[in-house]
Amino acid sequence: MIGSTRNLRVLAYPAPADLRKGYNGLSGLVLQDLGKDPLSGDCFLFVNRKRKAVKVLMWDGTGLCIFQKRLERGRFAALWRRRGEGAVSLTMSELALMLEGCRLEAKLPLSPKAVDCAVPVMRR
Repeated sequence: MIGSTRNLRVLAYPAPADLRKGYNGLSGLVLQDLGKDPLSGDCFLFVNRKRKAVKVLMWDGTGLCIFQKRLERGRFAALWRRRGEGAVSLTMSELALMLEGCRLEAKLPLSPKAVDCAVPVMRR
């Protein structure tokens, strides 16, 4: 598992990717298609057309890392959108579940919305 004490953002590339690409090719997809900086520290997830393999591109502060996994049975979730809709945002927990081969059914917010806890000042 990709470990970090930082709160990382995970962006899934919104189309099937050619996983023969390496550091430069995947960085080019991040720059050109997503308009993001591959050196930002975010994780970028790529899934191939058959959904049997994934790669995660990440800058760890000293260099680019590629983490790769291939499933022997089953398929990864298809996190693809229509052209021009941009990347799919995931949490690190969702990335971990996806890498385990779990199917993404729906994204439900687990935390309540933020509540304004400001106390009104009483004047006499």
